[in-house]
Amino acid sequence: MKKESRSPWLWVPSLYYAEGIPYIAVMAVSVIMYKRMGISNTDIALYTSWLYLPWVIKPFWSPIVDLFRTKRFWIITMQLIVGAGLGGIALTLPLPGFFKFTLAFFWLLAFSSATHDIAADGFYMLGLSQHDQAWFVGVRSTFYRLAMITGQGLLIILAGYIESHSGLPNLDIRVQTSPKISLTRFVHPDSVHFPSYEGRMRILSFPQKLEISTAARSKAGLDSVLQFARKWNAANGFIQPEYKTQSPAERRAESSWWQNTVSGPLADFLRGHFGIKKAVVQKNNAGNFGIIYFHLNKKPAENKEIVVHFGRSKGDKSISLLEGERFIFNQKNWQKAAIAVIKIDPKLKGASTAEFRASSGNIPLAWSITFFFLAAMFIIFFIYHKFILPYPVSDRLAGRDDSSHFVKEFINTFVLFFRKNRIGWILAFLLLYRLGESQLVKLASPFMLDAQEVGGLALTTGQVGYIYGTIGILFLTLGGLLGGFLAAKYGLKTWLWWMAVAINLPDAVYIYLSYVQPDSLLMINLAVATEQFGYGFGFTAYMLYMIYASEGKFKTSHFAIATGFMALGMMVPGMFSGWLQEVIGYQHFFIWVMISTIPGFLTLPFIPLDKDFGKKRVSDSGVH
Repeated sequence: MKKESRSPWLWVPSLYYAEGIPYIAVMAVSVIMYKRMGISNTDIALYTSWLYLPWVIKPFWSPIVDLFRTKRFWIITMQLIVGAGLGGIALTLPLPGFFKFTLAFFWLLAFSSATHDIAADGFYMLGLSQHDQAWFVGVRSTFYRLAMITGQGLLIILAGYIESHSGLPNLDIRVQTSPKISLTRFVHPDSVHFPSYEGRMRILSFPQKLEISTAARSKAGLDSVLQFARKWNAANGFIQPEYKTQSPAERRAESSWWQNTVSGPLADFLRGHFGIKKAVVQKNNAGNFGIIYFHLNKKPAENKEIVVHFGRSKGDKSISLLEGERFIFNQKNWQKAAIAVIKIDPKLKGASTAEFRASSGNIPLAWSITFFFLAAMFIIFFIYHKFILPYPVSDRLAGRDDSSHFVKEFINTFVLFFRKNRIGWILAFLLLYRLGESQLVKLASPFMLDAQEVGGLALTTGQVGYIYGTIGILFLTLGGLLGGFLAAKYGLKTWLWWMAVAINLPDAVYIYLSYVQPDSLLMINLAVATEQFGYGFGFTAYMLYMIYASEGKFKTSHFAIATGFMALGMMVPGMFSGWLQEVIGYQHFFIWVMISTIPGFLTLPFIPLDKDFGKKRVSDSGVH
């Protein structure tokens, strides 16, 4: 027998936990996964920002959910599709064309997640009395937060753990400089003798500890060694073959009109005027360099490649890697020596040290297992909710006459929304208030993961998961709670400017992190905690203002329209943020993020806002 009602404890927590997981997988987990899979920041930001589109058009999509089938049907069906999409991502990650295949499944995931949001929030109102709706507001929010912790924290930590335990043991190499060290001569890789090791397969290096004299060498000598290393690595299959050398005319002929007339010249202009300036190397003072050779002690299995990532993990930034960020070992080259070139800055005259690490985790396997786990989780949600969700009497199909009336009312809600007083300034606020944050959020995790040589912090996947999924979520929640308390006590208008400062000013911690590149995890955690606390506090103003702007006869529909503009404000700036970062570098990009916060401040004096709004009780919006 179909039960019209059940205890909300049986389905409200699990429903909102299931609502949060696919959203965070699409918006946050995908960024970290693609970064670890070697996708460029430009492509990551562009394509993952497009995934906001289903939430942008959600106000237009919601009538479909209302007019066709029940909310219960949509919830169960979408959970099954989400499970299938997650499984599709897991299956296609190991394939050569994984990027386009997984993006297709992420699109499926995004549309089904947005549809699930609509159905779940509607079902919440249909399946509970007004008293229970108010009582379970905190429960649903708590489990949505738990979903965020799972997605941004536990899942990333799981993938990181598998990465670090699925490959060969890490190899740490200490590089030491001193004026007392003698200059060494270049050794041909065929003449290198590696230490023997008969145990399990592992990466071997020569030398195991690199010492470099601070005495200067000529630029010609450095260029000669660097050129040899690159040709050797390419000829022996340690690096992917480089794309054919083209003249500017050939590149222009193969480029699109947009690249030739807009993005190409713009990138050249930005790079020339705002890019990171590299020090000019004097002809007879290129600093000094050292060579590290790598190979495997055992032959890999047939058709199996061992990918080794190498880079500085901590220490003096004056000691950097010029060649050898990524090596590919297979049955043909495992006994050959791959070459990494490490250079010291000409200004470094005294003793110093840096730590470099060679790692080889199976990244596709790690993320496949993670997404298989998520897929299994959603199959369980599908089965559980199919039997547990009640059948409310009010959850029924709209009749033909009802449908016609509904469509007319739907169109009327849009007309009335755009007739609101000072609607232009309201829309400007919704689109610009988070302009800086919309770009930062796409590059924060890639910045943490990138090698120090390219401006990143060189953290592991697990460390990023811990920072954002535990410390970050904790301080985000605390900031939101404080913001809600102060707005309820004194009103939104009293705290609006302070909240705008809070959501924007702490973004400056990334400028500090990009310039200092601290090795201390404590310092990085403190910086992220500061930024996330400010974001949680400042985002309160945004959510409350969406409620204020939605007041009126069609409050729920107008709030849905406002959330569409919220998603649009995150989607469009995020699309070009990765391209911009790769053009001007992390340091200048984070300065640009701070400049991007200015338009949001400029809208504040002009938006309509009742001075007492927020002091009265605000009903739950149903949006996270």
